[in-house]
Amino acid sequence: MRVLAGDIGGTKTLLEIVDVTAGGRRVVAQGRYASTAYDGLLPMIREFLGTAGAGVATPLNGVCFGVAGPIVDVGTGQCARLTNLPWEVDTAVLAHGLGAGNVRLINDFQAVGYGIEALASKDLAVLQEGSEVRWAPRAVIGAGTGLGVGILVWQHDHYEALPTEGGHADFAPTSPLQMDLLRSLMDRFGRVSYERLLSGPGLVNIYSFLCAGAGETASLRAVMEAQDPAAAITHAAHEQRDALAVGALDLFAEIYGAQAGNLALTCLARGGVYIAGGIAPKIIAKLREPVFVRAFNDKGRMSALTVAMPVRVVMNPEVGIIGAALAASRL
Repeated sequence: MRVLAGDIGGTKTLLEIVDVTAGGRRVVAQGRYASTAYDGLLPMIREFLGTAGAGVATPLNGVCFGVAGPIVDVGTGQCARLTNLPWEVDTAVLAHGLGAGNVRLINDFQAVGYGIEALASKDLAVLQEGSEVRWAPRAVIGAGTGLGVGILVWQHDHYEALPTEGGHADFAPTSPLQMDLLRSLMDRFGRVSYERLLSGPGLVNIYSFLCAGAGETASLRAVMEAQDPAAAITHAAHEQRDALAVGALDLFAEIYGAQAGNLALTCLARGGVYIAGGIAPKIIAKLREPVFVRAFNDKGRMSALTVAMPVRVVMNPEVGIIGAALAASRL
């Protein structure tokens, strides 16, 4: 069947027309867009369909978009306000504008969760081998523009992905340095969620905190103003050009591992923990160092549980759109 799928993020959006069969998927047309260049989803979709060409999207058997934000059921369908974009997405408006009957919104990490089932071993990097328990719950967490969290539960013949807003849970420091970090961020934001740390802006928050603590002006300031600041910090850390950037990435990985372990305990993810999002593949060398897995397994009396859980990094950047297409085909 032919479906329209989208992975809608705060920074970029990927749209695809896909033929989904029992044997796999075939991409008919694909488009990548800067999300902030549009004032809504429908104009972007119309541009995509116009570029794809007449007849390519006819007929559509299902339409599904993974969106970064909470989704609310309303009388006419579903509605979502995106967390990191000034957009409101409404399935009734989309259905009318596209002339499509079946339009569904899912959380972006629901989409990632569905997509994991379709990945090959080459799409995954192993951080901890563990021992996977068949059909046991799985967990997915991923830092990017924000922090996404999802839980996967086996249902009949596939994993059903449950939406969460776990990225906005309260940050819990695990060391004196992290306690100081929390106090610093509380002065700025009041309440501090994990997304304030485990995201692109979060890495910048950590770096700024370390610079202030060292009594130094950020040596990367000019580079950070000229390009994506989180990317500037990451590159400087990888190249060992800035000691505070190295420290920031270490602290980021430590907090990331600790919260991934918290999630693993929350749902007893014996089926595996998957680290997704845009940042993880870019810092895979850091995640392979002991700091991430050590924090993941530093769970006191429960450490034996987490040590046995497989931990993998999702290296395929299209996992979200793969999952959205699968969800659309199930409509």
